[in-house]
Amino acid sequence: MKPVKVLYIESKLKNLEDFRLSKEEIAKLPKTLFLAYSIQYKSLAIIIKKQLEEIKIKVTNTQQVLGCSKVNTKDPILLIGAGRFHALNLYLQNSEVYILDNNKITKISENEINSLKSKRRSALLKFLSAESIGILVSSKPGQENLDLAIKLKQKLIKKGKNAFIFISNNIDINQFENFQIDSWVNTSCSGLTHDNPNIINYSEIPKF
Repeated sequence: MKPVKVLYIESKLKNLEDFRLSKEEIAKLPKTLFLAYSIQYKSLAIIIKKQLEEIKIKVTNTQQVLGCSKVNTKDPILLIGAGRFHALNLYLQNSEVYILDNNKITKISENEINSLKSKRRSALLKFLSAESIGILVSSKPGQENLDLAIKLKQKLIKKGKNAFIFISNNIDINQFENFQIDSWVNTSCSGLTHDNPNIINYSEIPKF
């Protein structure tokens, strides 16, 4: 089968010329920020950066992020985006993350993160006691880690585990119940695991 050509087109918000953050929302922010944004909010991030700098809030850097992106900063992060998917991943790297969503700024709470960490511990314990393990591989460019999955499968078999590799372009966790798998290991975007105690990221597995 010949590879299919794929064209990616940026999705952008429109009618942003008159956007202004209110004084009440700006007051929630620290005086120094790292600005992150998902791609459809790039234009809005540029506008907000200019507005913040006008009122002497220092923006140390800006970066587009995905669910599995890493950011190199010790500064508080302001995420321009929708929902908490990207924000939770950023919080695991930085202890202070703010979100601008629907013109309101909120801060990721310690309770949210404690709940997330509890689910990650449950996922690890389930993996360690599992007899049958499914290894998830994405076929998406930039996320495909088949070689890593094959090596992991070999290690698990040596440990007496039953290990199987599942490859898909779109990983649908609703399909997991169709397989007799005790624990799933994710080798693609780490954001897939944030709210699911049945999946563990490859990076969370202790060395063995």
